[in-house]
Amino acid sequence: MWLPFSAHAAKNILVFGDSLSAGYGLAIDKSWVYLLQQELQRTQSGFSVVNASISGETTTGGRERIAGALKQFRPAVVVVEFGANDGLRGAPIRSIEANLSDIIEKSRKTGAGVLLVGMKLPPNYGESYITQFANVYPRLAEKHRVRLLPFLLEGVPPEQFQADNLHPTAAAQAQIMHRVLHSLKPLLN
Repeated sequence: MWLPFSAHAAKNILVFGDSLSAGYGLAIDKSWVYLLQQELQRTQSGFSVVNASISGETTTGGRERIAGALKQFRPAVVVVEFGANDGLRGAPIRSIEANLSDIIEKSRKTGAGVLLVGMKLPPNYGESYITQFANVYPRLAEKHRVRLLPFLLEGVPPEQFQADNLHPTAAAQAQIMHRVLHSLKPLLN
């Protein structure tokens, strides 16, 4: 199959996550992932964004899907954004960490750079569980020597969340995109 040179030269960034990356409750062209693609096209970076995020997905689902996604999209970079749904369901910290670790390892084995995106839980899950959950992300980033964005929703004000208080509105998406892009930039060189 013949492809134009630009298609051969394109490098994929695989965004692999849950509803926060799938754009839950938003028009697709309002999501941070779509805005990231637009920004990378505007700057002529040579990167294309592939969004393989699924609303409601857990780290277990991600672990089951990662090999197929890596084979299909052959990414240069993988943005791993999982864990919120596991945490909201009170999943064992050990299984969340093992699943994320496996996703990172499989991504790294293909030669892809990895950006791990951290999550935080609401206060009603108890201080011990919240702390253990939050500590998973920096621990994995250090263990696998991957870049870490500590918290995807850092700085999003309360009025920029949908009625469920979990998913950001369209108004917050540009800010989220810029935070992700800032963390991604070292992987795009």
